[in-house]
Order: sequence, then structure tokens, then C-alpha cells
Amino acid sequence: MRVRDNLWVAFGALLGNPLRSFLTALGVVIGVGAVIVMVSIGEGARARVTEQIQSLGSNLLMIAPGRMERGAWGSRTVLTSDLVPVVAACPSISRVAPEASGMRQVSFGEASIMTNITGVTADYWEVRKLKIGSGTLFGEEEVREARKVAVIGADVATELFPHQDPIGQKIKVGRVKFTVIGVAAPRGQAGFFSQDDVVYIPLTTAQRRLFGNKRIRMIYAEARSEELMDQAAAEIREALLAELEDENAFVINNQADILSTAQQMTQTLTLLLAGIAGVSLLVGGIGIMNIMLVSVTERIKEIGLRKALGAQEKEIMTQFLYEAATLSLLGGGIGFLLGSLGAAGLSAAFGWRTVISPSAVVVAFGLSLFVGIFFGVYPAGRASRLDPIEALRHE
Repeated sequence: MRVRDNLWVAFGALLGNPLRSFLTALGVVIGVGAVIVMVSIGEGARARVTEQIQSLGSNLLMIAPGRMERGAWGSRTVLTSDLVPVVAACPSISRVAPEASGMRQVSFGEASIMTNITGVTADYWEVRKLKIGSGTLFGEEEVREARKVAVIGADVATELFPHQDPIGQKIKVGRVKFTVIGVAAPRGQAGFFSQDDVVYIPLTTAQRRLFGNKRIRMIYAEARSEELMDQAAAEIREALLAELEDENAFVINNQADILSTAQQMTQTLTLLLAGIAGVSLLVGGIGIMNIMLVSVTERIKEIGLRKALGAQEKEIMTQFLYEAATLSLLGGGIGFLLGSLGAAGLSAAFGWRTVISPSAVVVAFGLSLFVGIFFGVYPAGRASRLDPIEALRHE
């Protein structure tokens, strides 16, 4: 039989019992829909993380504390403000922005939240590409005089000031009062964390009034150009080694390293989510095999008649494989549509970015076809091996 004839026979067999066909394909529908949703979430997260990292520029270096061998597990070293001028003195560095941070209770009136307090300098805004939404940013004078001023993130503004303008209001960070002078422009999610759930205050104020030490969580160093990145990293490494005398006491990362790591993590997460969702496809495939076995039993006389008229085992097997594959592909198509709608719904309801890549479409339909053929082989083989005489005698 030709391909077209096989397809017509397959559709006729499926339409002969539409409810049973739909219920059989339901496992594939759910499986493909779940895979599409999970993969789109993972791809969206990867695209979002990539954009956020690339938005910081291609010439940014990050210096973080490393680990020194003290005891069985080692211990985290401490970077302090004293190292900031050392990094800034490197010839290939144009700007340096240290950052100190910690979680503190922030309150206004009866509203209170636990959020990240980040102490920064005036250069931090340019180095990290932060924009102001309303009000103003603090500058070098506020940092030098350790003033009690704050720029709050969009999420903090929403939580503490749902019905009023936060500019000029006084908030409590721990027991210290700060005047809100600005609200940062929304930056969205970074992975599973919000970049808008933060309060920025002058670094000197954070160290003297809140944290009580000169520790630095991160030093951001901007190279004079992308071509000088390697040279700048070498200069920073040499300068810090002269101060700390241990190459394990600090870690220098660049945007390319972070981007590569982030993409690997999100890709692993995507594969994990797709694998979990793919279990439904296995269940759907077992359902297809069961129903195809039932179909073979119901059509024993038909099979016997076709073989008596000269049909070969290969033709019988091909016919039943067409039916299984057609059933699975129809389920895959419906699952793809439902999965796409589900991804769009999640994006609209929760603000998650979802991306349905062409590869996800190919994988979805490829898996559907594979499941149909793989789980249809046994029933098709059983049908092809029936003895025509015994089949015609079957009641």
C-alpha cells in the first residue's frame, strides 16, 4: 500500500472510535504539553539571565573573596575597603565600584519587610548600569559624609509605599532612619531572585552604622576597553597578591565566565524539567501499546482476510505502525498547542519569560513520533505474525 493509502486506513481506524482514540492519545497530549511548558520556562530563564549579564557590559571584572586552606574545608577570606584603592590604581582600570551587603529589616509606619541592604559608591550606578526611576541617585558627597540617604528598589517601594510617593519619606533600616531620595528603575528577575528587592545606601554609611566593619562582598572593576580585559585581570591579580600574599584569597571573574556558567546552569535545569515532564510521554506510550493490542484483537478477522488475499507480514506491520504513529502525532500536535497556551498563560499570570524555540518544536514532535513507533512495534509485530487460517476462524 502507498503512504497515502496507509494514512487513510489509519485515520479511518482512529475515527471509528474517536473517544477511545482521544483517551489513548491523552497521555501523549499531557506529556508533550508538559515538555513544551517546562522547556519554554527554562529557555526563557536562560535568555533573561543572558540579557541581564550582557547588559552590564563586556568589560566588567568582578573580584570576590576566595577560599584559603584553613582546616578541612577551608574558610572564606575577607575583602575590605582598603583593597579598593589598590584595584583602582591598576593602569587598565577606569572605574571601581565596591559593594557591601546584608539582610536587614526595613520598615515604614506599620509596613515592614526583610530585604537586601547594599552599600555602594557613586561609581556603582555607572559600572552596574543602574537607572533611576524617580527622584535622584546619591553621589560622592553623600558617600564621603556617610549620609543617611537611600535609593530603594521598585519592589521595596511597592511594599512600603503602596499608595504614596516614597521620595522624601523616612524609612527605618534596623534602628537607623534613612531618607528616601530615589527609586531605582525596575530591573526584573535574576534567575529566581528579584533585583528590585533592595535598598541602596552609601557604602560608608552601611559600614559604619549598619554592618560595623569594612568588609566588601564584591569589587566591580571596569576595564578601559574590552581588549584590555585580560591585561586588567593580570594587573589586579598582581596587585592583590602583593597585598594578600595568597592567590586563593580572591577570585577574579569576567562577564564571559559568568555568562558561560549561567547558561550551563539554566540548560541543566531545562533538561531536568523536560526529563521530569517526559515521564508522562512514557505513560502515554504504554497507553498506546495497550490500545493497539486491543485493536489487534478486535481486528483479527480483518487481518486474516487481508493475509488470505495476499498481504505480506511487512504490509500488516506497517499498517499498524502507521496507526500508532498517527495517533501519537495527533496527540503531540494537540499537546504542542496546549503547551504553547500554557506557557503564554504563565508568562501573563506571573510575569515569567517563556521562549518556545524551534528546537523544542522539533523535539516535541520527534518524541511523539518515537513514542508511537516504539510502543507500536510490539502490537504491529503481533498482528503481522497471525496465522491467516486461525485468524479467519476467530470468533
